[in-house]
Amino acid sequence: QVQLVESGGGLVQAGGSLRVSCVQSGRGMFGGYAMAWFRQSPGKAREFVAAIGFRWTGGNTYYADSVKGRFTNSRDSAKSTVYLQMNSLRPEDTAVYYCAARTTPFRGAYLYYSRDEYDVWGQGTQLTVSS
Repeated sequence: QVQLVESGGGLVQAGGSLRVSCVQSGRGMFGGYAMAWFRQSPGKAREFVAAIGFRWTGGNTYYADSVKGRFTNSRDSAKSTVYLQMNSLRPEDTAVYYCAARTTPFRGAYLYYSRDEYDVWGQGTQLTVSS
């Protein structure tokens, strides 16, 4: 089975930057799956942050309005790794950040913003932004 491991979280001052990583391991076709980042803070539902589509259909990137222009999602297929570069961080960005992958085929549009679109999830990495 495919497994995902996130790393790179930590404590950052408001206005600072941080990059989190998600590495794939286990059986599977590495480097081409649709991948996404979600985040969850206490008392709130898990929300979409960013996604990158299947490599064989173009690998387009998508962002939530709250992070557009500040966060950048990228993929290094050779290393089976996706990255989320987070700049101009705000206290409201504080959350556990989860990496997710879609490893099975589907029909129709890629619903990148939906938690139900992804079948494999990482354990999460904590980001805390101080004010």
